[in-house]
Amino acid sequence: MQFFNNLHLFIILSWLFISCDSRQPEYDSVRFGICTDVHKDIMHDADERLTAFIDEAKNRDLDFIIQMGDFARPYEHNKEFMAIWNSYPGEKYHVLGNHEPDGGFDMSNVVENFGMPSRYYSFDKGGLRFIVLDGNEFNPSPDRPGGYSRYISEEQLNWMVEELSGAKDRVVIISHQSLEHEEGIENMEYIRPLLEEENRLAGYNKVIACFSGHHHTDYATTINGIYYIQINSMSYYWAGDNYKVIRYSEDIDQQFPWIKYTIPYEKPLYTFVEISKKAISIEGKETKFVGPGPEELGMPTPPENNPIVPRISNRKLLLKP
Repeated sequence: MQFFNNLHLFIILSWLFISCDSRQPEYDSVRFGICTDVHKDIMHDADERLTAFIDEAKNRDLDFIIQMGDFARPYEHNKEFMAIWNSYPGEKYHVLGNHEPDGGFDMSNVVENFGMPSRYYSFDKGGLRFIVLDGNEFNPSPDRPGGYSRYISEEQLNWMVEELSGAKDRVVIISHQSLEHEEGIENMEYIRPLLEEENRLAGYNKVIACFSGHHHTDYATTINGIYYIQINSMSYYWAGDNYKVIRYSEDIDQQFPWIKYTIPYEKPLYTFVEISKKAISIEGKETKFVGPGPEELGMPTPPENNPIVPRISNRKLLLKP
């Protein structure tokens, strides 16, 4: 009788172990710093802004830092700016933005300048897999919208699916352009179901979040169990020609003529993120506009997922087991 009781207990414990092993991945808490859309080639004080982020990151216990695009073009005169970034002694990662090749560069020049392994890649940290996408590929459709390329090719998506299926634990997607915003990656409606299908096959929320920059806004939402998080620009909101204002000195305007088309943030915005088994915690940071803001300029009310605000909101996004 004792034998059968022990056998019964063994079967139950074995089933629980298999169930937990297949549906409840184990991973450690991961902490990292994020900045995005610094725009060295537009902002006169980009070096000071980046220095503030790097200095704070150096004083924190982080697993890595990452910048999510529109960082700096590969000019010779931007080497000092890159040196600020490279002064961080820990692991650091880059995402390609749409403005990096401006000035006649090829994206391969940018990849080399940043020291990236390739245009898109993945890395594992603390049991989590981070998949970095390149959303700047050319859309072959004759119906593609104008402007900068914001598309992900079938070749890259096939690679992404392999990376997803090969991940043992939870996955975070990082791209410059959003997979949720209407002006984000053009084939997002095809990409999101790929992420959702991986979760269905895994039997749990394997893909937990998609981080992006590009839109210079502060927003988070959830679609079919996956968080989509937009991190605000370190430097400004782009207002455009109808709302241009000289906000600094005439001398600065002559040297950096694109600033007047923006609504700059007085102090740099960046954030530090912790992903635990229970939640994604995003540390808030707030400043104010330099000069008149969107209301004073008479700008139209933006859509819900594109607020014009000088902040990164403090968030705690709960994760399903």
